[in-house]
Amino acid sequence: MSVNDPIADMLTRIRNGVMAEKSLVAMPTSKTKVEIARILKEEGFIQNYDVVEGDRPTHQVLRIQLKYVGDRRQKRPVITGVERVSRPGRRVYTHKEDIPWILSGLGIAILTTPKGIMTGQRARKVGVGGEIICKVW
Repeated sequence: MSVNDPIADMLTRIRNGVMAEKSLVAMPTSKTKVEIARILKEEGFIQNYDVVEGDRPTHQVLRIQLKYVGDRRQKRPVITGVERVSRPGRRVYTHKEDIPWILSGLGIAILTTPKGIMTGQRARKVGVGGEIICKVW
């Protein structure tokens, strides 16, 4: 199946997995998706991620373990919202001064910059702007 926007597909799989209270979501892998998963793990939004071999030797699958807080009856997801900002049809770029704050710092913006994929807060420290991939809160 051909997907026009693989990053939006990844975010939709995470959003659907959280709404269905799944513990694990899987998707085809790419370097960008692995970097986004690394950032989500570093920021504490997901439990873990790993890349495993798929059904064919050339296919790899990115598996993301979603994170929840509370015990069994009051279980709530850590990720409450995910929004794709820059799309293939409409790219959204920002200067280092205009990087958005998400929920006054409780959420993160993920950017792709000349120095790699990073959070908005790290991009401010490094002093670079770039394309806003998504917002997570």
